[in-house]
Amino acid sequence: MVLPLFLKSVHSCFRKTSQSIDTIAVVIKMNKKKRSAMILTIATVSLCLVAWLSKPNTTNTIGSIVSGKTAVKEIYNVEKQNTIRKTLDEQIAQGSHSENNALMVYNPFGTNTLSMYTYFTTAQGAKISYTIHVVDDKIADFTRTLNSDYTRTHEYQLIGLIPDHENTITLHMEYEDGTNKDVTYTYTCGSLKGNESIQLETKEGSSREELSDGLYVILGNDSDEDDFMYYYDNNGILRGEVLIEGYRSHRLLFANERMYYSISTNKMAEMDALGQITNVFDLGNYDLHHDYVFDDNGDMLILATDTTKDTVEDMIIRLDVSSGAVSQVVDMGDLFPTYKASVYDKDNDELDWTHLNTIQWMGDNEILVSSRETSTIVKITDIYGTPEIDYMMGEKTYWEDSDYADLLLDKANSFTSQTGQHSITYVEDDSLADGQYYLYMFNNNFGYSSTNTAYDWSQLNIPTEVKAEDAVSKYYKYLVDESKGTYELVDTFDVPYSPYVSSVQNIGGNTVVDSGMAFNFQEYDSDHTLIRSFTMEGEKYIYRVYKYTFDGFYFNQ
Repeated sequence: MVLPLFLKSVHSCFRKTSQSIDTIAVVIKMNKKKRSAMILTIATVSLCLVAWLSKPNTTNTIGSIVSGKTAVKEIYNVEKQNTIRKTLDEQIAQGSHSENNALMVYNPFGTNTLSMYTYFTTAQGAKISYTIHVVDDKIADFTRTLNSDYTRTHEYQLIGLIPDHENTITLHMEYEDGTNKDVTYTYTCGSLKGNESIQLETKEGSSREELSDGLYVILGNDSDEDDFMYYYDNNGILRGEVLIEGYRSHRLLFANERMYYSISTNKMAEMDALGQITNVFDLGNYDLHHDYVFDDNGDMLILATDTTKDTVEDMIIRLDVSSGAVSQVVDMGDLFPTYKASVYDKDNDELDWTHLNTIQWMGDNEILVSSRETSTIVKITDIYGTPEIDYMMGEKTYWEDSDYADLLLDKANSFTSQTGQHSITYVEDDSLADGQYYLYMFNNNFGYSSTNTAYDWSQLNIPTEVKAEDAVSKYYKYLVDESKGTYELVDTFDVPYSPYVSSVQNIGGNTVVDSGMAFNFQEYDSDHTLIRSFTMEGEKYIYRVYKYTFDGFYFNQ
């Protein structure tokens, strides 16, 4: 027997004189294992919940009330996000929603095109997992355990829908009394907002080891079109499309049950696990770039450009995420005054003389930063007091005859220091002696400095051309010994060449590598043997690929 159940319509929170207040019902089938069935309709609670992001002529959606960048800016409006939350709360209060009659709303906050909001209660405590299935032999099921312990009230964002397919969503209840129950819903998802591939081209390596858990997050699809973060699973299947206003997101940070990421050149966003934008931080006269990290106080350190000055990518600012206050912490020009003066060009009002591209927090008000323009890694101390250079890692020939040559650590073995490096990562290890740490990175293995053309990079026997034939980039791992004043290359292997951008990440015993200009990312086992590679299309490059389990946020392993 089929019984229609219609959720009550509510008024649009984005009323405009030219728009009608339409409410659509998206049909969802609910099947129990005993062959009984019911149809539960998902009300698109208001135009503000779904319509703003919908493309015309897609299944189970309606035409967009706004388009392009305007629609994305509507998403990152905290007041409107709060109105959506209020509308959802009203819907929850108006009905009785058990696991058999869950309230489900497609992407209500507009932040992830491939997501479904769900709310329901259970008579006893239950843990919930879910599976998304589509009828397509090339697309494997997507199963995750949601982030909650035994509880009677359930509110989640289910990510991983497949666009332009009927998605079967199975909720699996594990009750406190030891019993289990599955309830299945179906939903036909509309099209993507972007032009990215639903399924990436994959190539198997010779390693038989398992891929690490998590989703590959594509950070920086840098194009002239709309900008997104993409989530891909281990099979190269798209499981998330997160819209941003522009530029790129550089990494995901997690704190206080929130996820933080950049959404434009001068804004950071705070999002909860339901997909609601709970805060947007405007950086004022500063533009962010490349990277950000939390300190021990929960403040965010951000690589920045002071837009009132004639140099770029040479500042570090602090964002207080509790108040939104922004303050300057480090001006690299104050630390390198004579070097900056030596490359200064009065005709260049955007002088990129150091080009910071990564920041790592070390504790005790100390940081590491990566300078691509000088192919140097710099440790800075007392950043909240009187910042000073503690030491540097880089080629001695680059800094010889400068005021900074004595700040270079010595090499403990024979190797060529990193050149054009990206994505440096600081690693503490309890097995190491005091004053020691590991530092790994994507060594682009490319010599170039646009502001210091006098230096001859070819003397290092490294590629100096963007399209150098047979060139490779490298994974580099150093053991840094501050007590001895040395750094040692303890691990390295070749990876596909990318003269610019790119990233590496050690996760679960494996290594994820993004060779950004090759539009290719790979995962290697602990012996550096390729497990699988993924290739995507793009206009410029893939800035970074980091893998996240989202444990404690969306999921619980």
